Amino acid sequence: MLDYSYLVLHLPRGTTRDAARQILTEHAEYGDWELDRLRLYPDGRRDVRLRRKIIRVTRTM
Repeated sequence: MLDYSYLVLHLPRGTTRDAARQILTEHAEYGDWELDRLRLYPDGRRDVRLRRKIIRVTRTM
């Protein structure tokens, strides 16, 4: 079973679509995060949940 680490971002309602895209792109490229859930509220704010795999190292000797 895979284990994930989660990061929650709260983007205020004044954030443009391009700015939100840029933030998510930087997290994906440099932090290996992937989009898990995006919630867009009627007032324009966004709640974004990102996830990435937790790599467990097993001892070989």
